[in-house]
Amino acid sequence: MVTLRLLVLSIIAGLSGAFTLGADGKNAAPAKMCDVENIPLLESIPEGYKRLFMVRHGEVINPGGDRPVYYGAMDVALSPLGELEAIEAGSYLSRFDLQHVASSPLSRAMFGARQVCDNQNDCGYQNESKDVVVFEGFKELNRGAWCGMTKEEIGADMLARFDACDESVTPGDGGESYPALKSRVIASRDKLLEMTNVGRASCVVSHLQVTRAMLSDALGMDVTEMAGLKIATASITCVDYCSITGKQVVRFQSFKPECGLEQSKDGAN
Repeated sequence: MVTLRLLVLSIIAGLSGAFTLGADGKNAAPAKMCDVENIPLLESIPEGYKRLFMVRHGEVINPGGDRPVYYGAMDVALSPLGELEAIEAGSYLSRFDLQHVASSPLSRAMFGARQVCDNQNDCGYQNESKDVVVFEGFKELNRGAWCGMTKEEIGADMLARFDACDESVTPGDGGESYPALKSRVIASRDKLLEMTNVGRASCVVSHLQVTRAMLSDALGMDVTEMAGLKIATASITCVDYCSITGKQVVRFQSFKPECGLEQSKDGAN
């Protein structure tokens, strides 16, 4: 039986797969995987529930080149590897009949969402929106004045205070805090859930911090803890939502299909 606090923690360095939260609430333990396909075992949507698949975009071309910088809500392009990762994520989701495919407006997410849509159409599923539904609220965290800066330039202390939601260090020039991000993300998630019928599944392709916001809410985690959730590039997270009680059940987190691709570079974001 999957409990309310089930967490499937992400792919750790060099590994692919899905993970559940250990008894101490910190360490990951392997989730149940299909022996044949090496994918998470996923039961049918329970009665009275809706399902969301949350996909992070693939690897990007960091605008700092060999000097990895924070880019946040900047519209940076996917790398060739990132495009392949997104294609594989879309291929995995082709086994599910999705009612809606939603996306952040940023091009790196839109590419992945279109892969999902194309696979749905090829399988003959009926995507009721006919195309990708764009939500501004699923846009990545705005790093403001920190865009174009490295971790070292921002400073470890400043980043630690930011992760702990010390809003006094929120960067200027339109920068957002985690609480501000989570508020708009959850509002958009709720709109997508309203569009999704009971017993159906939808998908959203977005970003690291956006997926963290939704996952931390499903786990009942405080916003100050969400920076510790690891979400691999082009990975898929699955959460079920009860339409009656509001209960959220995490089915798996950060599953990345094994398809022989090299490991992505995932530094500052």
